[in-house]
Amino acid sequence: MDAISIKQGAHSALLLHLAQIQSELKAPKGQYNKFGGFKYRSCEDILEAVKPLLKELGLVLLITDDIVQIGERYYVRATATIYDSEGSYISNSALAREDANKGKMDGSQMTGSASSYARKYALNGLFAIDDTKDADTDEYTKAQEGKKSTAKATAQPAFTDEIKGTLAKAQTVQELVETFGRLPQALRDSAEVKSYCAQLKSNLETPQPATKK
Repeated sequence: MDAISIKQGAHSALLLHLAQIQSELKAPKGQYNKFGGFKYRSCEDILEAVKPLLKELGLVLLITDDIVQIGERYYVRATATIYDSEGSYISNSALAREDANKGKMDGSQMTGSASSYARKYALNGLFAIDDTKDADTDEYTKAQEGKKSTAKATAQPAFTDEIKGTLAKAQTVQELVETFGRLPQALRDSAEVKSYCAQLKSNLETPQPATKK
């Protein structure tokens, strides 16, 4: 949840300066999560990237936190505000809730984590940074789930010698059909498996020469 606040009568120069920052700011994703295997952008990454632009334009950035209650839940509200020398300002706020399921984190760590999250998104809103594909967003989660579904759909069991041997043991066409029917769907749809079974079926249907006594 974001909320932009602009001081009534804010000097147009401040708005132009903010537009320049939004246009020029490049905040790389400098963090890497080894467990999840993804890169992400932290609050510190954004601050490191924006400081030179603030200095160049003679602006000051302040970030503050406070606790607000919405319904039965408490949230950390972070507000990022830029000021110019005339006292004009533009600010943006974002909310983050403490996660009660943070394992071994104590209370202060959970609050600190929520503060970092809220501050990052307050800065995102102020400086027009798009983090919709970061690892802490719904879009990222949906994208990862989509990748997993695709991987499952494309993963095909191997047509091993053991499976071939099991099929080859069939003594009749009916037995071959039943054995084939017990294979995973991915193998039953495989052209290689179908060709192999067709050859076995042809062998079973071909009369065998009588054995001389």
